[in-house]
Amino acid sequence: MVLKTVDTLGPLHGYAIAARLEQVSGGALQLNMGTLYPALMRLEQRGLLRGQWGTTDTNRKARFYALTPAGRRELGKEQQAWDRMAAIMQALLRGEH
Repeated sequence: MVLKTVDTLGPLHGYAIAARLEQVSGGALQLNMGTLYPALMRLEQRGLLRGQWGTTDTNRKARFYALTPAGRRELGKEQQAWDRMAAIMQALLRGEH
């Protein structure tokens, strides 16, 4: 979800990522910053995101995360895996053989 959000909207800071996920989910996803920031650090360590310090619209210093080429490839793989799983679940729930 984080990779897709950054892919769609471009470089964002953690709070903006969390706010966007909450908005898109109609409030169903409310990410705790204590969960999101370690996840962003792991994605950056894996080379999927690139973090860079910048200034927010409210003039606060924040780390902005952008998708790397490796992140874009990983996003494609994850989207394919999700599509496969969703198709399996749909077939199971509808009782298709």
